[in-house]
Amino acid sequence: MAKRVKLTVAYDGTNYCGWQIQPNGNTIEAELNRHLSELLGHPVRVIGASRTDAGVHALGNVAVFDTTARMPAEKISFAMNTRLPRDIKIQKSEEVAPDFHPRYCDTRKTYEYRICNRTFPNPLWRLYSLHYYWPLDEGRMQEAANYLVGTHDFSSLCTHRPGEENRVRTIEEASVRREGDIITIRLVGSGFLYNMVRIIAGTLIRIGSGAQEPGEMADIIAAKDRAAAGDTARPEGLTLIGIEYL
Repeated sequence: MAKRVKLTVAYDGTNYCGWQIQPNGNTIEAELNRHLSELLGHPVRVIGASRTDAGVHALGNVAVFDTTARMPAEKISFAMNTRLPRDIKIQKSEEVAPDFHPRYCDTRKTYEYRICNRTFPNPLWRLYSLHYYWPLDEGRMQEAANYLVGTHDFSSLCTHRPGEENRVRTIEEASVRREGDIITIRLVGSGFLYNMVRIIAGTLIRIGSGAQEPGEMADIIAAKDRAAAGDTARPEGLTLIGIEYL
């Protein structure tokens, strides 16, 4: 009898062309499919909750797949971690209801974007943060981030994709904190649009540098125009921390 298995997956996205299978490079999805198929003895195609971009990391992305293999769901994580490369590891495997779909459930997603704010780059942070030379004022960034909280049309703060007409999302938490040279932008919400977190990060960097005032974030959101916001920040600073199913 078939069962549906949920995987919680952590990975360093540096050497991958993102989550989703691509014709011109290796991806997280492709690695999971290949190793699961070899382990379980039949073709496996996972369904991922969040299709992270090239260079983006995750501590708790979620994927599901169906299998008729007799191996208990909770043992699959142990077996997979002996096969997967060192930069992809399963954190948990568990059986879920046959109709569970990782993208069509109510969720709470948490992302963090890290900025290494110092004169010279720190080599140990080069893969997991954006290096930014000019001083940033995290107080100004937090003041601007406060305008993000709530339910808004985030058309100004995403990359528009055909067919994605509904750009209303709810952000429950938007915080900015500094620990030494590292500034962390933390966003918690029901869902995020394409490049939304990276564009928010790029906009907060612009405000933190003094190029814009914190109150202008309200005008940026109201404009519903991508040109009103800042640059799309580089991918290596972004980590999907986790997905909570409600």
